[in-house]
Amino acid sequence: MIGPMAHSRARPNLADGKPPVRRAAGTVGVLFLLIGVLGFVPGITSGTADLGFAGHGSGAYLFGAFQVSVLHNLVHLLFGVAGLALARTVSGARTFLVGGGAIYLVLWLYGLAVDHDTGANVLPVNDADNWLHLGLGVGMIALGVLTGRARG
Repeated sequence: MIGPMAHSRARPNLADGKPPVRRAAGTVGVLFLLIGVLGFVPGITSGTADLGFAGHGSGAYLFGAFQVSVLHNLVHLLFGVAGLALARTVSGARTFLVGGGAIYLVLWLYGLAVDHDTGANVLPVNDADNWLHLGLGVGMIALGVLTGRARG
């Protein structure tokens, strides 16, 4: 079958008509929400009995690698909500991805500079978090720049 009916039986794509930057921001927002929730789930987060509100003393580790606290999980949840809210417009989506990526690069630098065993490590962060923050920062900025370009 050729023409407008060629794909009439295909499952509809819910993202039809949505600019790629909005889809990217929405996807990243959903991922942050998921990670924020998983940070509270025993089994996925080890040491949930030792989950502190904030600081380096929290003994909980998401996926056994990323040190988390209640505050850390709440930051992920808020980032997810912000991503979904900003994904409603092209400029908001681009701002979320590029601005959020910049924030994660600052968090990466914070993680490199702070002594992980002191009270200054309030989120808390460890080496695994540092690598993840670097990847998130670069990845989010790349998504915002590459998917936010005008089509020509």
